[in-house]
Amino acid sequence: MESCLIVLVLLCVCGNSVGFNGDYQEKFFDQHIDHFNFVSYGDKTFKQRYLIQDRWWRQGDGPILFYTGNEGPIDAFADNTGFMYEIAPEFGGLLVFAEHRFYGKSFPFDPSVAFTHPYVGLLTIEQAMADYAVLISHLKVQLNATACPVIAFGGSYGGMLSAYMRFKYPNIVTGSIAASAPICLLILELDRSFFFTDVTKDFDRVQNCVEDVHQAFVEMKLLAAKGATGLEQLSKIFNLCSPLSNSKEYRHLLSWARNAFTVFAMMDYPYKADSLANLPAFPVNVACGLITNSSEAIYGLAQAVDLLYKIAPGKCHNIFQEFVECADPTGCGVGPDSLAWDYQACTEVHLPAGSNNMTDMFPELPFTSQIRTEYCQQRWNVTPRDSWANTQFWGRDLDTASNIVFSNGDLDPWRRGGVLSTSNPNLMTQLVIGGAHHLDLRGANPADPPSVRTVRKVEKSQIHKWVKDHYRTQPGNVFPHH
Repeated sequence: MESCLIVLVLLCVCGNSVGFNGDYQEKFFDQHIDHFNFVSYGDKTFKQRYLIQDRWWRQGDGPILFYTGNEGPIDAFADNTGFMYEIAPEFGGLLVFAEHRFYGKSFPFDPSVAFTHPYVGLLTIEQAMADYAVLISHLKVQLNATACPVIAFGGSYGGMLSAYMRFKYPNIVTGSIAASAPICLLILELDRSFFFTDVTKDFDRVQNCVEDVHQAFVEMKLLAAKGATGLEQLSKIFNLCSPLSNSKEYRHLLSWARNAFTVFAMMDYPYKADSLANLPAFPVNVACGLITNSSEAIYGLAQAVDLLYKIAPGKCHNIFQEFVECADPTGCGVGPDSLAWDYQACTEVHLPAGSNNMTDMFPELPFTSQIRTEYCQQRWNVTPRDSWANTQFWGRDLDTASNIVFSNGDLDPWRRGGVLSTSNPNLMTQLVIGGAHHLDLRGANPADPPSVRTVRKVEKSQIHKWVKDHYRTQPGNVFPHH
């Protein structure tokens, strides 16, 4: 039997410029619309997109590196593979990138109706994980690789999926690297106020920055209190295409501006990056410099926000197109992907609370569990059942889990939603000092902090260990040839 290694990579849009760059074949797999109800759709299937590339594959005993996409089109992930792309030559790996249902081109239903009842009900974590498990099983048979171990990698929501794949399908997944995976978000008792508090802490590393950001929002509030004239002035300061006309639109402006700081904190990498946005190195420092060096804080804030929402000279900001409010206060993105993530945030993925202006530098923009429930009932006609997610995805009860590395960056505002320590000897936690959102899953860069290089070595060491342990249990004790 041919020896190989299957690696699942579950990432949000991340990585640096190293990637597939279109050097792959696009293929589609007939996937069941509903894996769990034999009556609802019977044998009906949809085309799940995946990408494949065999440049480095050592056929016979080389690994299959299988990336399970999360909330976005798979080609964006494939072009930002980072860490996994770089280790493919070392492992002699075949690269396969699979797309998450309801994103990109992988729609079980026509996009015009996909986000209506009852069709959107097929957008669940369980269904997506089953898609990946079925596709893996198919590829293992097709490639004569039925004895292959499976290692799952993931960052952010993808990191959650990578851990859950090990929980749910230990017969398929041998081990998981779960980077910046906030699985504790699905725990009922979690204090969700941590996120914007920790965004603020990131900016507090720059002298006077938090004070000046807070002052800028105070100045915005004073202008808004003047009514129409103040709103008109705010519209000019932020170069808006349409003047603000009421308090609801002003509130959207605040959320739009706050979202920029969220992205800066998540992408506070020591080099230029273009995954979530095209940003300079250390965007937190750059944004703070614009604000603290401005003669008036509010004008500095407007310049800082422009770092994220770039527009051509002579153009203006359409804040309703650039930012969509949803059940995720940290942002859902735009386009069809924002609809899919909004629905997931209304069902299984309970995201952080809003800002409170006490533990953070932002205006008071609350998003409590009650506000979320009311929003989701009105927007999607669904009521969140967080106790189910807490049960289905284990909560903090990880005593029986094994073969997972949970990594988190100390600069990442999602960090406190993740697994930071464990008494389970079969799990490992790693802290990336100087690391923002899943920095360890990005490609190597000369500007990388030493800690992330060490963490990547630990992760590769664990992969080797899991693979060897797996092959020791196989009939004939066949090991890959490295």
